[in-house]
Amino acid sequence: MTEQRFAALCVSASRTLREALLILDQTACGVLMVVGQDGRLQRTLTDGDMRRAALAHVPESACISTLPGDPPLTLDQDAGATAALALMDRHLIDHLPIVDAANRPVDIILRRELTPRIWLSSPHQGDEETAFVEDAFRTNWIAPLGPHVDGFERELAEHVGIGHAAAVSSGTAAIHLALLLLGVQPGDTVFCSSLTFVGSCNPILYCGARPVFIDCEPGSWNMSPAALERAFEWASREQRLPRCVIVVNLYGQSADMGALLPVCERYGVAVLEDAAESLGARYKGRASGTFGRIGVYSFNGNKIITTSGGGMLVADDLALMDRARKLATQAREPAPHYEHVEVGFNYRMSNVLAGIGRGQLRVLEQRVAQRRRVFDRYRAALADLPQLQWMPEPEGSHSTRWLTCCVLQGAQASRKRDLVLKGLERHSIEARPVWKPMHLQPLFAGAPYFIHSEGHDVSATLFDAGFCLPSGSNLTDSQIDHVIGHLRRALFLAQEQCAAF
Repeated sequence: MTEQRFAALCVSASRTLREALLILDQTACGVLMVVGQDGRLQRTLTDGDMRRAALAHVPESACISTLPGDPPLTLDQDAGATAALALMDRHLIDHLPIVDAANRPVDIILRRELTPRIWLSSPHQGDEETAFVEDAFRTNWIAPLGPHVDGFERELAEHVGIGHAAAVSSGTAAIHLALLLLGVQPGDTVFCSSLTFVGSCNPILYCGARPVFIDCEPGSWNMSPAALERAFEWASREQRLPRCVIVVNLYGQSADMGALLPVCERYGVAVLEDAAESLGARYKGRASGTFGRIGVYSFNGNKIITTSGGGMLVADDLALMDRARKLATQAREPAPHYEHVEVGFNYRMSNVLAGIGRGQLRVLEQRVAQRRRVFDRYRAALADLPQLQWMPEPEGSHSTRWLTCCVLQGAQASRKRDLVLKGLERHSIEARPVWKPMHLQPLFAGAPYFIHSEGHDVSATLFDAGFCLPSGSNLTDSQIDHVIGHLRRALFLAQEQCAAF
């Protein structure tokens, strides 16, 4: 809701009923907030109040103040959509003013905008998944493995331009297997991007290894080549070179592989490319996920294509992928009975989910175009707000814009960000802070961390004031406009609240 529209909903008690009726028609919200000279909320005025006044033959020239009315129900600025909906249900009303500590209206929640909720990144099903799933049921291939698993592996490998793929139960499982395939053992060191989801580095602990975290650089929000270089210099002095480096491609954008790979190659260390968030992205014309010794994708419910849950390892080395499949199937030996000589895992993808994946893969490029369009609409519509700094897209990169991300600039940016998120949540709009860096997580307290440059911890800075907006490829234009309007209002309120303290 724009500031102009909100201001129109706040009317003086001295206005006539005729004027109030005109404003109700113009604003189309079904409610006005009646305020006194001091700006405090006195009552609400609804279409129902106007109908009752007409039935009582109150002249349209009468002032609003002449109408009977009860003190309004209100919520404070910390209330969320759930509390608002519960209060509206309890009192059978369709609107709730939000007031500040002085009882001045600062926002209003309308029931009609709370459902359906606007999600950060909801699944987007197409037209082809059903046929594959029905085939799985018709042929009774329900359990893990089956022709759709084989087809999904083959088709995804072809799509990204790599030799082989192995479908598993999650992106995290894929990273765990990849670390084992690269020889990570208890006591080993593994370098990993710090600005990421915990699924990128929990598998390091599964292996009994020790993480070392690397900062990102401001040009892409991905792993900093300068920080990686210093980490290697330190590791060389300490005689604890990493077994591998996990390079994370954040929020649908490839890291600067042209700068990172030579550093790793110089030290003879393999790269595991965590492309869980970047399927469909390209770096200098090449698919994200195909640069490391092993690449990993995720098909979690919020990803650009989804199987509800699932992941994939990719590599040009057939022997690696064959071993991945073996380890993911309880490491069963090729014998007529169940023979096991090493620890394995129940990590394989089901034939049903792989069928969903095959259908989703067919619209991947459309999904990328749709998400990029969502980002472009936000950026264009909010271009007049210099305090919003959007996640950059370096030359040579083609991001999927899996999530539209930005950072607030200026004084009290962190507090303003939190207030903005609360403001959006009041209207049932899901938005979240960017990932909390792993070097700041209690789970990894004490792990070595290398910042981008002296006094410049980029990951911490982005987390401090960065946030992600609804970005789904199934968002309608009206939903995007709805988010934009409420974001503007939330930014305005955050500025006012911070200025008051």
